[in-house]
Amino acid sequence: MIEAGKPGKRQEVKMLNRKLLEVTGVKNVESFDSEEFLLETECGFLVIKGHNLHIKNLNLEQGLVAIEGLVDEMAYVDGSSDSKSKGFFGKLFK
Repeated sequence: MIEAGKPGKRQEVKMLNRKLLEVTGVKNVESFDSEEFLLETECGFLVIKGHNLHIKNLNLEQGLVAIEGLVDEMAYVDGSSDSKSKGFFGKLFK
């Protein structure tokens, strides 16, 4: 997937049986714990929720993150939400 206006930017998300998640195009790991990861990616902020999550592989030079654990939910978070007054982190941690 190449985002409009950003030639050469690419992101892939691969999941195997909800237990192994590989994400490319990762710029930064903003926060993480055993139940939630927040990744800054080429396509926006990606929230991953689940149980017993941990980093299997992290290589920010290549933009690769591999996460093991039971994945329950993945969602991109952007500023196009209805509640603009809360701000990014207000919407994320409601």
